[in-house]
Amino acid sequence: MAKDYYSILGVERNADAATIKKSYRKLAQKYHPDKNPGDKHAEDQFKQLTEAYAVLSDSEKKRQYDQFGDAGFHQRFSQEDIFRNVNMGDIFGSFGGEDLFSQLFGGRPHTRRAPQRGQDYSMQISIPFRLAVQGGERRIDYRSDGKVEQIKVKIPPGIEQGAKLRVAGKGGVNPAGGPAGHLYLQIDIEPDPVFSREGNDLLVRAEIPFSGICLGTTIEVPTLETPKRVKVPAGMQPGQKIRLRGFGVAASGKQVAGDLFAIIEVAVPKSLTAEQKEQLKKLKDAGL
Repeated sequence: MAKDYYSILGVERNADAATIKKSYRKLAQKYHPDKNPGDKHAEDQFKQLTEAYAVLSDSEKKRQYDQFGDAGFHQRFSQEDIFRNVNMGDIFGSFGGEDLFSQLFGGRPHTRRAPQRGQDYSMQISIPFRLAVQGGERRIDYRSDGKVEQIKVKIPPGIEQGAKLRVAGKGGVNPAGGPAGHLYLQIDIEPDPVFSREGNDLLVRAEIPFSGICLGTTIEVPTLETPKRVKVPAGMQPGQKIRLRGFGVAASGKQVAGDLFAIIEVAVPKSLTAEQKEQLKKLKDAGL
């Protein structure tokens, strides 16, 4: 029975690679065996989709399929040939890889295995809070094979506690001559005496005298760069926040800069002068 791979994937004959892949992934999700347990029709559809994608995603196989048609193509290509040198991680993605291929088609595809990497190493490094927020470079001393090497590591803005950075090729050497493994750096962020963090936003505490809370005032709020003067409206309550847009975690790629929030607190003096006590008694008598 003739197979029209373009029709199976629902694409035109002039469709580009991105369109073919997009259509395959959409249909493969619909007919995936895990979503249709025991459904033989869905399994057959999934197998046909996968075979069609294996051909049309390979430029040489696609060229021969277009040139000789279905019958002529299958005279030249067995099923083993169709899946030969196919990257199952690419064709199946999150759909199951070689295990799913083996389940549906039997056996494993004959692929050229890339040389195995050497062993991956890991180490923990501590970085300052502000470096984690703003990004930058950090030099670390890395000991490997009895030698100490200084490595320059790029820290992306907004990196999270516990995140891992990969330093390619700095892991173990492959004795068989393959590529070296990778070094993974687990990030520990040191606390900051001024700022704390919630996602991409920064928090800082701002103490204001009782009179400023009642009457309104202007205060200086620390930022990662220079302090900013902001107005505090009269009657603001303790615990409320004043937002400074764009003064949080630095922007990076498509990630916009976070905000800085000054959390208002009332500054309560530990001791009072005689004059202050007198004034406070008057305020108390006045109902404040």
